[in-house]
Amino acid sequence: MINHNPVAIVTGASRGIGAAVACKLAEDGFCVVVNYQNGKDQADSVVATIEERGGTAIAIQADISNPDQVQGLFEQTKSKFGKVSALVNNAGILEISPFDQATHEQLTRTFTINTFGVFYAMQQAFKHLEQGGRIVNLTSTTLALNMPGYGVYNGSKAAVEAFTRVAAKECRGRRISVNAVAPGPVATELFLKGKSPEQIEQFSKMAPLERLGETDDIAHVVAFLCSSAGGWVNGQVIRANGGLA
Repeated sequence: MINHNPVAIVTGASRGIGAAVACKLAEDGFCVVVNYQNGKDQADSVVATIEERGGTAIAIQADISNPDQVQGLFEQTKSKFGKVSALVNNAGILEISPFDQATHEQLTRTFTINTFGVFYAMQQAFKHLEQGGRIVNLTSTTLALNMPGYGVYNGSKAAVEAFTRVAAKECRGRRISVNAVAPGPVATELFLKGKSPEQIEQFSKMAPLERLGETDDIAHVVAFLCSSAGGWVNGQVIRANGGLA
């Protein structure tokens, strides 16, 4: 049977922003691949939620820092759905420490997942994405804030923004757009972990809209970029942060 629906791979989609993006894209008519590394039960729960709402989704385990597993993720997607229409590079980690306290292990771990993983997935997207496809990379508004302790994390995300701009030009002739979304503080486990109530309150007041972002705030921006309505936006970094920076 020919699949007439677009197909999206969302990395790190078992929770947080990734899960919200997966659900929103399914709502918009995409068949969605919910990628995960360790959270199988959470990924299956996202798939179940999508199916309960009338959408189509499958969960595929793959470590995006492993190029062979990333290749397998794309091959399994095409085997199941026949094509790949969009890639949302959401998977990532956030570890904070001053320069003089950052370890080799932290540097390696952060760049392997946040930077190398995005690169590997984009390479596969170049090979497998259909004409008119979409690539959306998740970066961070922390790049615009230059806060102490975020040097390693910001470095890993700065590379992703560079990838985005160059890849948009390298996709010339294929009608593939490549963009990035840079959320501000969003009320997810990744952001809230290790922060005191006072710190969370401080972050919530930083933006003129005076609240933390919600996962759906980011999912709607990603969905726009993946839609036909967002087709003329290309090579851009959209800072979805409530006016924070």
